Amino acid sequence: MKTINIKAERNYQVQVGVDGLAAIKQICQDHNRVLLIAPGSLIKLFKLKESKNLIIFASPEGENQKSVATLERVWRKCASAGLAREDAIIGFGGGATTDLAGFAAATWLRGISWYAIPTSLAGMVDAAIGGKSGVNAATGKNLIGSFYSPTKVLIDPTFLKKLPLRDLSAGMAEVIKCGFISDYKILNLVQEDEINYTEIIQRAVKVKADVVSKDFRESKLREILNYGHTLGHAIEKDSKYKLRHGEAVSIGMVFAAELSKDLAGLDSDAIDLHRELLTRFNLPINYPKNRWQSLATLLLQDKKVKQDRLRFIGISRIGKPVWLEDVSSSLLPKVYERIAK
Repeated sequence: MKTINIKAERNYQVQVGVDGLAAIKQICQDHNRVLLIAPGSLIKLFKLKESKNLIIFASPEGENQKSVATLERVWRKCASAGLAREDAIIGFGGGATTDLAGFAAATWLRGISWYAIPTSLAGMVDAAIGGKSGVNAATGKNLIGSFYSPTKVLIDPTFLKKLPLRDLSAGMAEVIKCGFISDYKILNLVQEDEINYTEIIQRAVKVKADVVSKDFRESKLREILNYGHTLGHAIEKDSKYKLRHGEAVSIGMVFAAELSKDLAGLDSDAIDLHRELLTRFNLPINYPKNRWQSLATLLLQDKKVKQDRLRFIGISRIGKPVWLEDVSSSLLPKVYERIAK
């Protein structure tokens, strides 16, 4: 097992290589009552059952669980279970589940302990780490939320064996992102014939841990983790969440790379490497040409927009992120044409 420490509003550990189901039992021993939030499909898959002090909340599947309506149902469950301040919540599932569980924990009784046990690759390397939690608003993704760190993140790479191939590929987008913004060794590892998932998880977690420990509340540095996410979030919403988060971010990264060519001097080989690595995992790198106007409207709702100025994270070279401030609205559709189909 490898332990990675994160400094935030409270310090906590990410443990890679644990037995996830055994971890649930241990958490139940450490608290009087525990509410476990998991999608119904995972409750069935892992045969999760309530016990003396374990209460289970079956959430909807995927992004559908990140809604105010579902959050309210969680609060009602907390009330009926009598969850007190010394009790805890577990988020068991993908990134959407840990986002929901973290925000529920942040808001119930003004904050109780919570644990993230991610079951998806995207959750393991991104969503469960860093203390961002929240749900979606009608107008955009993650507009309702808080910074509230987990007590611990417990990663069991063996869960990936039960993950659908499409979800595994979607998670690789976040792994590849960490390679482009920080750790180029990741880009080599994902090209191996047999991928060592434990190693790439550890390296991607370390990238995020280092950034979050320096900038917990995203004053600036943490924004580099949003490489590919600005357009990616708009694409997610435009697709009505039919695209996985990682699939949308994959397209967003190619767009950010192309934008970086114009504004930060990124060379063509690096852009080609984006397309090569992402398509290696069957990730999309194009989006319909006729969706630009819709995307342009959604971009203005992004959290990084300041005083109506569009801002993006780019890279000037592999491992060197840059902030692209006040990007011309006339340039964006021209760059979009290069990734449109």
